[in-house]
Amino acid sequence: MAKQGGTHMAETYEKRMLRVLDYIHVNPDGDLSLDRLADVAAMSRFHWHRVFHAMTGETCAQAVRRVRMNRAACWLVQTDWPVAEIAARVGYPAIQSFGRVFRQTFGLTPAKFRTQGTICAPGLQTRERPTRMYDVTIEQEPARQLAVVPHKGPYLEIGKAFESIGAIATARNLWPDIERMVGVYLDDPGTVAPEDLRSMAGLELKPGVDAPQDLDSHQIAGGKVARLRYVGPYAGLSNAYDYLFCSWLPESGADPDDAPCYEVYINSPAVSAPEELITDICLPLK
Repeated sequence: MAKQGGTHMAETYEKRMLRVLDYIHVNPDGDLSLDRLADVAAMSRFHWHRVFHAMTGETCAQAVRRVRMNRAACWLVQTDWPVAEIAARVGYPAIQSFGRVFRQTFGLTPAKFRTQGTICAPGLQTRERPTRMYDVTIEQEPARQLAVVPHKGPYLEIGKAFESIGAIATARNLWPDIERMVGVYLDDPGTVAPEDLRSMAGLELKPGVDAPQDLDSHQIAGGKVARLRYVGPYAGLSNAYDYLFCSWLPESGADPDDAPCYEVYINSPAVSAPEELITDICLPLK
């Protein structure tokens, strides 16, 4: 496991989080979109949210909402500003949407909260780091050319796409031209609804082999990656991702590239028991 420069990089990630939180507090009525906060963090938009969520226990959206509602609660009690003005000052031009979110947070309308006169701020969520350790190495990877079947929906349901592309490979006798199966995951499940998650079930083609014309083609750029080897059923992969982003990455001295993670499947559930499945999670690095 790479540790060189780990302490310095851990401080850098801490500074990034503090910089983002400070930006949210200073700009409650500003652009607090995920893309903007990733820019403030100076980090890849593909991975910033996962790092923030893994280290704080909050999604960026939850942190933004918490800060905005806390600021609104203070202003309701401590000022005589109209509710519409307070709503606008915390990023809600429409008073109806502000009232709905405020009521969901505090259980009271803004007017009743002001009458009550007590500030009860929504609490900061905290998260313990994963206790299980995984083997992570930094390696140089070649470019990979894939033939893929796109999948939209929960990642755990991508098996259907893998079954489809596997059946195509068998029917056309493509297996001699295939290195292995690879999954590419384009969205962060912490920020995208399960039904909207985009991914691809892929067959890695041997060098010089072109993808069949009726299958989509996708190339994974070569370069440096963090490779986490996970052994066990696919349902447990989320714990491995938590470790990668919450524990390993901040201490590693590494910085993620602006590209999605992908998974390389070393063996197949068709011939291996769930507890014996081997998956390499690959995080592209700068």
